[in-house]
Amino acid sequence: MTRGTYFGHVIEHVILELSHLIGRDVYFGRTLWAGVPGWFNLIVECPDDEWVKDPVVEQLLALALRLVSETVEGHTPDLGAELPRIAALYEQSRLGVSAAELARAARERDIPVRRLSDVGLLQLGYGCRRRLVWAATTEQTSAIGVDIASDKDVTKQLLASAGIPVPEGIVVHSAEEAVDAFGYLGAPVVVKPVSGHHGRNVFVASAAGDVIAGYRAAGANGGLVLVESYLAGSDYRVLLVGGRVVAAAELFPAQVTGDGVSEIAALVDQVNADPRRGIGHDRPLTRIVLDDTSIAHLACQGLAPASVPALGQIVTFRRNANLSTGGTSKDVTDSVHPAVARMCRRAAAVTGLDICGIDLRLSDISEPLAAGHASGGVLEINASPGLRMHLHPSEGSPRDVADDIVGQLYPPGASARVPIVSVTGTNGKTTTVRLIARILSRAGLHVGMTSTDGVYIGGDLIHAADASGPKSADIVLGDPAVQAAVLETARGGIVRRGLGYDRADVAVVTNISNDHLGTDGIDTLDDLVNVKSLVAEQITYRGHLVLNADDPHAAGLARRPAVRDRDPVVRYFSLSAANQVVTRHVRRDGVAYVLDKGWLVEVQGVRRTPLVRVHDVPESWDGHAEFMVANVLAAVAAARALGTQVEDLGGALASSEPRSDNPGRVNIFRVGEVPVVLDYAHNPAALSAVGSFVRQHWGRESVAVLTLPGDRTNALVVESAHSVGRHFDRVVVYEDVDLRGREPGEMTKLISSALTEVRPGIRWEPAADLDEAVTIGTALAAPSDPVLLVYEKMGPVLSVLDRLRARVPA
Repeated sequence: MTRGTYFGHVIEHVILELSHLIGRDVYFGRTLWAGVPGWFNLIVECPDDEWVKDPVVEQLLALALRLVSETVEGHTPDLGAELPRIAALYEQSRLGVSAAELARAARERDIPVRRLSDVGLLQLGYGCRRRLVWAATTEQTSAIGVDIASDKDVTKQLLASAGIPVPEGIVVHSAEEAVDAFGYLGAPVVVKPVSGHHGRNVFVASAAGDVIAGYRAAGANGGLVLVESYLAGSDYRVLLVGGRVVAAAELFPAQVTGDGVSEIAALVDQVNADPRRGIGHDRPLTRIVLDDTSIAHLACQGLAPASVPALGQIVTFRRNANLSTGGTSKDVTDSVHPAVARMCRRAAAVTGLDICGIDLRLSDISEPLAAGHASGGVLEINASPGLRMHLHPSEGSPRDVADDIVGQLYPPGASARVPIVSVTGTNGKTTTVRLIARILSRAGLHVGMTSTDGVYIGGDLIHAADASGPKSADIVLGDPAVQAAVLETARGGIVRRGLGYDRADVAVVTNISNDHLGTDGIDTLDDLVNVKSLVAEQITYRGHLVLNADDPHAAGLARRPAVRDRDPVVRYFSLSAANQVVTRHVRRDGVAYVLDKGWLVEVQGVRRTPLVRVHDVPESWDGHAEFMVANVLAAVAAARALGTQVEDLGGALASSEPRSDNPGRVNIFRVGEVPVVLDYAHNPAALSAVGSFVRQHWGRESVAVLTLPGDRTNALVVESAHSVGRHFDRVVVYEDVDLRGREPGEMTKLISSALTEVRPGIRWEPAADLDEAVTIGTALAAPSDPVLLVYEKMGPVLSVLDRLRARVPA
């Protein structure tokens, strides 16, 4: 700050430093000028799997702004209670140790991970290959097994019936019954909730009074209480995944070691200062808490929190050794005796759990159990067992049990992915994704598709919206029925939230031309190319890249360094077999798709494979709609990249019906004797293309009923109007209901001025709304004169056409 730099740059670094102070491990930041003095775009890294609905980063930004402002004003900045409060929020929202390690293990196997909830529910993989994981519970975990493990008495009965040693126990319903059970079993006994977990409210009692106190605590919430014989020995936890013993740990109760000077309470504070200790399960170890249970346990040793233990004296706070109450662990995986391992495998099989933690008390886990129960047995079986003790033992080697769990979900050879086709560009995206989805469906795949009119699963519209962004991709990729995903990937979604997937198998770029300039920091065509290029860059290594060879901006993406790093298989498409980009490409044995002598042809080297006649594709309108032919070529290239057979291509394309399969894109109706062409064209290139089609298909002057989006720059509106003026001699101008920030009448004035500028003799008429515009437009048309109807929303247009009794021509 002394030497001087941008205010935003200082804020960036302060946010990163504050992040480190609360344990948020991030490093990347970038500050960019936002085009207005004093305005900045600030970009900071966020941790993987951070729950986005908790505004941790927003609160860090607010705190950074305050601290820097106070410093600039000459005040000493004070974090006060603000940073601890944000730190607590971050601790609550971050993934626990087990979930975080499962996410890490999945990513190391190149499996995509998505966090689905604030409690740490994870989706691994995509579509029909996705798997759900919630800590150490997976979608393969038996619900009956979980219920069995949750009921300690039922668990003991099942294990005992299978000949697996367990301590004898009695379920009691009152303090009197607890005392009777104590008398029957003999001291000492363990008193615990039948449905308890994490070692809470577990007591070891050697006298009737202790049994009563233990009963009241264990049954405080109204649940049943279990009184069972106490097994002597050491505590162990054995973790089984898919019936295999993958880790074992010896557990030690929460404890401190005296130094002859400090009180027990102070020793606890020293232990809790270890950064590995946290509250609950968020850190590798849990903090020791001096609660009623631990104070009572101290009293049994003749101690209190204010006592000063001797040098080297070990003071414990629980009889049970559980990490959830501050205990520690030592890895003993390599010491497990084969007989003990077999017993654990049988115990897991009895409950039917795919993942379980078995609590044992044994004299030594490296020795087989002697006959009878005196030498130990199984205390409990835990569904969704904690993994911390194995991942981060206090002693011994860590065991990557998270990888074992992920490996159980995805055994060798199993894929976590479905084919993803991502389509971007300025024009033709929606048509292209619809075509690709239809071809893949014809090939027998259950396809998920996103487009500007909604999300489709297997051909069913499940979410009607402009669904060309990452949230819509999430819907498709999270659907367990989807076998292939075809995703329209628009500029807005990329800029605001990214792609919605980690990488695609096929990336399609239809074309890139002026549109949306002046929005979201995209001011030039080069800016737009940079945004669209992300789709080409985020593909699998040696994935497929489908590019329009007739568009220099799209074709040029193949030369970008980040694209070349992926070493893609480039598949060009062109309306001309003589295109120079295509010619050079096929000479190098590259693959291209071209229109040649009325056929769509696949070319590779000297090999030419006719795919389908252009006249057999209804969307091409006998080849007159060249921009539609280009979309078909792009779709064919993408489908062939995924291995689709020629017969499936031809069948899917020839059987299409434009109005039902591609609604709103070159749909032709007839109002009386007037052909009405319905299209969504809304930028210069699209309007020019559809204008050329209308002129070529009907070979006569025509009418345009025109609206343009108000959120475009004046220059882009003028350029769009010029495109219309070059192709139509009569134009009706109307404004959409949503003016997008414009004043009423402003767009009409701008468009009409541009029309007369490019074509001084043009006839144009203003209209108050869509209904009036269509009425005027059809009235302006002579019999058989075509009318182009450009719209913003499909529903109102169809209502107007229905009122005018529009029909579908034969």
